Amino acid sequence: MTLQFGRRPAKSGQAKSAVIFVHGYGADGRDLLGLAEPLAPHLPDTAFYAPDAPDRCRNNPFGYQWFPIPWMDGSSEVEARTALMRSADLLDSFVDKVLADEGLAPAQLALVGFSQGTMMSLHIAPRRAEPLAGVVGFSGRLLGEEDLPAAIRSRPPVLLIHGDADDVVPPQSMPLAAAALQRAGIDVQTHVSPGTAHGIAPDGLTLALRFLQERL
Repeated sequence: MTLQFGRRPAKSGQAKSAVIFVHGYGADGRDLLGLAEPLAPHLPDTAFYAPDAPDRCRNNPFGYQWFPIPWMDGSSEVEARTALMRSADLLDSFVDKVLADEGLAPAQLALVGFSQGTMMSLHIAPRRAEPLAGVVGFSGRLLGEEDLPAAIRSRPPVLLIHGDADDVVPPQSMPLAAAALQRAGIDVQTHVSPGTAHGIAPDGLTLALRFLQERL
């Protein structure tokens, strides 16, 4: 199986880097691909990709999920773990496809995730053999923290951003994730968006752009 995706070509006409947006639970690639609009003028040599997760969302048949969420949809922990690992393989393969299609090295590609997409991005990036340019994670958590020390193969820099009014993924998830990633030797920056619920605020997007500009 391959992931369906949307793509925005580099504004300059020649991609020297790429960003893959990884959407959240119940959304789709188009949900985040719109972020290319404000970012592209500042990243003219960057192509933007946004894949759809492989499965229809149990709670929203118009959207997709990377894995089910037991306390939200009645799935089991085993189902969730199995789907997570399958989706991780598919997303990892999608990264390889983008690198091959654009003729880029891993250090020329960054992941930008939101919520469940952050969880996926933080899962696959350190497990890749060569470090990506970086990971930006909005409103997410780190999954599989206990497995990370044994599984880590590379250490891409990470920027975590979370709203302090998030009532979907608790704001304290960010410092917990940052601490675990730092213990694994990963360079982590964090930012709290004041008054922001489960979403992406202008201050967070500005910081994400700066992070991407520095690393791409």
